Amino acid sequence: MQLVLHYDGSGFSGWQRQPEQRTVQGVIEQALDRLCGQSTAALGSGRTDAGVHARGQAVGVRVPEKWTPDALRRALNAILPEDVWVAAAHEMRPEFHARYSATSRRYSYYVGTDDAAHSPFRRRTEFPVAGPLDPAALRAAAEHLRGEHSFRAFAVKGTAPESDGHLCDVRVARWDDRPGGFVFVIEANRFLHHMVRFLVGTMLDVASGRRPIGDVAKLLLASDNTDVSPPAPAHALFLDAVRYPADLYLSSSHPEPGARNAGDEGSAVEVIRVRSVVRSAP
Repeated sequence: MQLVLHYDGSGFSGWQRQPEQRTVQGVIEQALDRLCGQSTAALGSGRTDAGVHARGQAVGVRVPEKWTPDALRRALNAILPEDVWVAAAHEMRPEFHARYSATSRRYSYYVGTDDAAHSPFRRRTEFPVAGPLDPAALRAAAEHLRGEHSFRAFAVKGTAPESDGHLCDVRVARWDDRPGGFVFVIEANRFLHHMVRFLVGTMLDVASGRRPIGDVAKLLLASDNTDVSPPAPAHALFLDAVRYPADLYLSSSHPEPGARNAGDEGSAVEVIRVRSVVRSAP
């Protein structure tokens, strides 16, 4: 079965289970163990770091046959803490794997440019930036990212074996205007550790005049991350969606055509109408 999770990452030490730490995986598995009466693993589509939020994290679970997707979703939401919510549950084919079956993942990063971005009601989910940003420079920088490139310069060293080419196929990379700032949206077949945050940090330096626009293209050819800008903070990053082939969904639970995860657009602090993860090309 696939669970689609929303969570506020502020109170978690990331997704992955860790001793003596509160993590999203740990909280989900505790709830599943309680409902299923046995140890039940929750396999995420990928790890999110401490402070990173999600409104489309996909989780694979194997539960006793008595559980239907709707019943499991209702039962989990009745006992989960308030900073985690199961938005949807889908019955999947046996070969479904939350990580390896994914065709793409989509993230968004929220930047606040007005004075109200410093409000406690916004700064938990936005990165307030002082000083003007050039929207044209932001968009020009993002255009360099589309397509297949090595993102070795935009990743923590050791995030993948040296033999790995660090290649990522970026299908979407854009900066959108929104009230009070900008949102960066990126979708790719894979992401490296801290990749989105390094990209945002570098593009913000370009848009503020601290770096030339040509640096983005140069970094895509670099062999290490020596010259990359510092990563943007984690708290403004959201995992929005994870995509899977349609044939992995059993017909009774496949998301309706055209549906998508909530949160691709709009403010991170607005009330969001939830819809489930679907296949399209995070």
